[in-house]
Amino acid sequence: MSAPDRDYYEVLEVARDASPAEVKRAFLKKARELHPDVSDDPDAEAKFKEVNEAYSVLSDERRRQNYDRFGDADGPGGFGSMDDIFGGFGSMADIFSDFFGGGQGRRPARSRGRDMAARIRVTLAEAATGATRTIAYDRLGTCDDCHGTGSADGEEPVPCPVCGGSGMRTVVQQTILGRMQTSVPCDACQGTGSTVEHPCPTCDGQGRVPTHEVVEVNVPVGVRNGETQRMAGLGEAGWRGDAAGDLVVEFAVAADPRFVRQGDDLGAALTLDALEALCGCNVEVEGILEDERFFVEVPAGSLEGDQIRVESRGMPRRGSGGRGDFVGVVNVAGSPELSDEERELIASISRAHGGRVPASLASDPA
Repeated sequence: MSAPDRDYYEVLEVARDASPAEVKRAFLKKARELHPDVSDDPDAEAKFKEVNEAYSVLSDERRRQNYDRFGDADGPGGFGSMDDIFGGFGSMADIFSDFFGGGQGRRPARSRGRDMAARIRVTLAEAATGATRTIAYDRLGTCDDCHGTGSADGEEPVPCPVCGGSGMRTVVQQTILGRMQTSVPCDACQGTGSTVEHPCPTCDGQGRVPTHEVVEVNVPVGVRNGETQRMAGLGEAGWRGDAAGDLVVEFAVAADPRFVRQGDDLGAALTLDALEALCGCNVEVEGILEDERFFVEVPAGSLEGDQIRVESRGMPRRGSGGRGDFVGVVNVAGSPELSDEERELIASISRAHGGRVPASLASDPA
């Protein structure tokens, strides 16, 4: 991210020493005014993006410090260290659309918060050793002002005066078969059976507000591509204190230029010349762990494609403390340059074993 055109503190209209709570309140106020779903301003979308950008920086302690010190949220080099996450997250505009659809008297279809999903890219080396990654995302989080109750004065919800707390009301309809009664969710409380007499003005009685989160994710040792980790309570906050959803993180382990992974085994080519394959040799291999080196003993007479297994030099096994194996695949890449005397010597050995020696090397060496 390059340096912004406008001062983020001016965008949100807060002091430079504003607390995180003050920053969040200012953002919510501005976003309510400028969100395209509710604003008639022709420039609302652009202004909302500007407000969202300011909040994404000032709500993140590390990025705010960089911005205050260098004028750039990503530091003097202009490169952020926030990990790349993709999939499962909507924009802050999407989060606000959900928020505007769920205010007082507009309860969502379910009160438990929804699960959210993210995918984190890791290298094979990070998968082998484990790592800590930091991700940022937007969600509907617990309202700090009412602590998730939805009530401005902290009072508990009261039974709905229309349905008596049942959450349902009876509707009588006249049909060709006569009068019929059916039960439907109560319009007054949207089926909850309770209402908040004095809704929190910050969250409009929901107990949750759009918020920007920054969390650390521990990459497990030995994690495989596509495995997931569930982080309880870090998904969407529930309605008026109901249970929050979870954040489900999927790990995408990138292909490695040196190793091919099969389960917990690691395969790699052992490149030899023809003489090394004929006579046998020891090949030094740089392992997947930091500063790890070991030797693979290649037997004499090895052929292209032969596999040599070295136990416990593969990937660490998740949760067991053990390791898979290393599998070296012989790759014969030509022959070394030989002098005439060396070629004649090899030809004599081949001739002794019935080899077909070219005419130029048919005579015994002098």
